[in-house]
Amino acid sequence: MKSLTRRIIALGAAAAAAISLAGCAVTTGNPTGGGGGATEDKDEYRVAYIARAQADSFAAWLANEMKAEAGNYDDITLEVFDGQADDEIENKMIENAIANKFDAIIIQANNADAQLPYIQQAIDAGIVTITTNPRVEGLTGGNSVDADPYKQGAVVAQLALDEIPENANVVVLNGPAGNFHSTARREAWEAEFFEKRPDVKIVAEDIANWNKDEAMTLMEDWSLANPDVDAIISMNDNMASGALEAVKGKGGFDGILAYGVDGTPEAVLLIEAGTMTATSLQNARELAQLNLKAVHDLLTGAEDEVNVDIGNPLITKDNVQEYIDLYKEAGLLDK
Repeated sequence: MKSLTRRIIALGAAAAAAISLAGCAVTTGNPTGGGGGATEDKDEYRVAYIARAQADSFAAWLANEMKAEAGNYDDITLEVFDGQADDEIENKMIENAIANKFDAIIIQANNADAQLPYIQQAIDAGIVTITTNPRVEGLTGGNSVDADPYKQGAVVAQLALDEIPENANVVVLNGPAGNFHSTARREAWEAEFFEKRPDVKIVAEDIANWNKDEAMTLMEDWSLANPDVDAIISMNDNMASGALEAVKGKGGFDGILAYGVDGTPEAVLLIEAGTMTATSLQNARELAQLNLKAVHDLLTGAEDEVNVDIGNPLITKDNVQEYIDLYKEAGLLDK
């Protein structure tokens, strides 16, 4: 069995491959070039996918899967752009995609509130527009492909009801403020766990913006102030793994429980190793398949509107091998 460290190095290489896939397919520049309106019957459609941030392991996986899935459509050319977790950059990319007449735009918002008026501009311009991971609420028109973030959080929170010990101290890591997934996952934990376990005390809670390094920094501080933390409750896997890294080898933190969401390759390895407790899968391959089917159906007139969700299976030590095999097949873990 290869070591966890070696396998995570392989994961890093896979993420890098996702970013560099197909040469210039993923760029930090702006959508440019010609192209007709989305309502035309055409032999080829140009689709812009504006990703949240390629430094985010899940976003990188999704971008990779989107590009791969687009290869199954002879009449679609997909161009992927990196929003760099920056609202201003992402908003400018949406504006430029509109100006340069892409037939369709798929948008993975960094901050739904910040992107909403720009997404609405795309819809109002008559461009086929899909929001994904997360779905952006409050739009007039538009389409969406997403997971149900409440269910994603709930399935993990329900497991934790019986696993987190009585009178436990826990820390909570949240995603960006205003992000639909972050908010709904936290609401699920509140309703499905904290309201049912009043004995559990939250000793620290903060926003780490889905970011592993930010979570690590927060947990380093929290572990000094609270040396008896029993569980890490995180709204995604990146932050959970960062928090675990912060207490790795520290006395008193052996056996700490850790819960996430997304089912990333790193998370399944951590679950296999017994370091992380559980997560729920947000399958980027399934998201990509549904996004490309949706955009193709909308562009060709097969559908007038699409709003669909993927599933949210729970991953624990008992079934983790199934998901390790999935990632090996996808080339995101070494075999």
